[in-house]
This record gives sequence, C-alpha cells and structure tokens, in this order.
Amino acid sequence: MRIRLAMLLFTVALFVPGLALAADEEPTIYVIKQGDTLWGLSDRFIKNPRYWPNMWSRNSQITNPHLIYPGQKVRVFPDRLEFEPRDQAAPAAQKAAAQAETMAEVVAERTYSVRGSEGFLMETDAKPAGSIVAIHHDRIVAGDDDIVYTDIGKVQGAKGGEKFSVYRKEGTVSHPVTSEIMGTKVVPLGTLQLTDLEQKASRAIITKTYQEISPGSYLMPYRDDKRREVSLKMPTRELKGYIVESYSGTEIIAAGDIVYIDLGSAQGAEAGNMLYIIRDVALDRKYVEGRVERLPQELLGALVILETGKRTATALVVKSIDAIYKGDKLVSLTK
Repeated sequence: MRIRLAMLLFTVALFVPGLALAADEEPTIYVIKQGDTLWGLSDRFIKNPRYWPNMWSRNSQITNPHLIYPGQKVRVFPDRLEFEPRDQAAPAAQKAAAQAETMAEVVAERTYSVRGSEGFLMETDAKPAGSIVAIHHDRIVAGDDDIVYTDIGKVQGAKGGEKFSVYRKEGTVSHPVTSEIMGTKVVPLGTLQLTDLEQKASRAIITKTYQEISPGSYLMPYRDDKRREVSLKMPTRELKGYIVESYSGTEIIAAGDIVYIDLGSAQGAEAGNMLYIIRDVALDRKYVEGRVERLPQELLGALVILETGKRTATALVVKSIDAIYKGDKLVSLTK
C-alpha cells in the first residue's frame, strides 16, 4: 500500500536534475544524525523536498518514513539517495537493543504540543452548558481573577467549585466539498470556577484566560487545559478526508497553522496520526484525447491530529511545501 501510494502521488518526483549522469558515479557517504528526516535529506542533497517518497519506496529497510535512525549511512549520488544495508553480522540481541534505544530517541523527538487553546468544531449534537451573562461592575471584558455571572445554577445540578471551559462561537462550518454542516467553530477563551450558586444563576471567578472574555461567551464542561505532548502514531486503518476549516480563518494555510478536518473517532482517527495533504491536478481536456485518465496528485504537506471528536478532529500542519487551502485532500499511510 505504501509503495503504491507513494508511486501514485509522487511519480513527478522521479524526474529530478542529473538523471543523465553515470549510475556508477562514486557516492558521498552521509551518516544520519538525530533529528534528520527524509524530507530534510531530499531538500538538502537533491534540492527537491518532493523526492523523499521516491527514496522511501526504493529503500526497503525504511519501514516507517517518519523514523530514520542515527548512525544509518546514506549514499549520496547527484541524482538519488540510497540507504546502505544495516550490518547483518551484528549479534541479534545487540542489534535489537541498539535499534530499540535509537527508536526511543527518535520517537521522543516526534512529539507535538497541545496547549489547550487550539479550538475545535462543536459537532451538531453537542450543546453548551450555559453562558456568561454579566461581568462584575458592568465591565465589557474579563481577565484572570475577575468575577463573572453565569446562567448555570442548582437546577442544572451544578455545584460550588465546579469548573467550566469558556468559548466563543465563530460560526457554522460547512464541508467545502459536500456542503454538509460539520459543526460550529469554537475558540477557547479560558476557564472559570463557580463560587456561589442560586437556582438558575451563579457567580464565578475566571481562573485562566487565553483571550478576553465577554458577556455571551459560552460555557462547556471543563476540558483539561494543561499542556501535553502528542506522539506520532501510525493509523490502524486507511484514512481519507478533507481539511474543512482553519483556526485563523485565513484563505491560505501553512506550517504551524491549526486546522479542522472531517475525520474523527468514528472513522478510526486518533491523536498522533499523521496525514498527508494532497491535491488533484485537473486535466485540460483540450489537450487530452482520452489517453490520460488522471494526473499524479500534488503533495502539499503533512499534518498531525492533536485531538479527535466523533466526526471531526483538530490538527496541526507540521509541513507545507506549497499553499494549502480548505478542501484539500488528506490521506494516511498505514502499516
């Protein structure tokens, strides 16, 4: 599956400068260092970051394109990169221990931080628990340690000391391809804690803010906002989907941006899954006489899922080699 998909996506990557050079030209040897990636090696030596799937598909000892090991040797030719076979004479136990140690080092580096302020799509079957209806002294914004009033009270079963997360709704999100309503984009503003309760209202204190909080902000059950790390995890099934919205709402998406996708736990998506961002290349029928069914898809970048809902997920774009837009496709590479 991996090789087939790589060849489909990146046939164009085979046509790199220097193919006319002699195949038996003496290579330079490069030793993999901690933090190296196939993407980076392709960019550094071949001057073409799109070359890496070709290198991966041609080197059977690379079982996972995200994990290459310090100490591995690469033969650098003008037109290609080749991994040297590992030393088969090494004792099996010693080799396994070395690989396990190296794997731990590399995997430890392949983690991504979740800050708690990334936002998500509130799916259509979810509802807020309540809202902030006023701020102490009639102020229009609240910050850390400020007093606010909510419409959550004893009749909802709330208790003193209970925490809630505070959000701002930013509009309904529809699927850029199917027009299906995916949910409402919500942006985390902070957290609060109830202090005094009446039957249908309560006083609360703001315990943390990401952005200014104003009357009308929505309350939802508390979500732990402690910074945590998400490690890369291979998908257990094939995933295909789309980018449906971005945190910033800007037209162009790039590395470092938070996006929302149409894959959730119901589709088998999990935090840590890496997906590749691709785009179909349109055929110009004026120049095609039925011989070509489709063109190779364009690789745009990659993202990592940070958190999943039932049908949607929040993800971080970790690499972009071209402009990315809502509606661009997502695919996974499974074991």
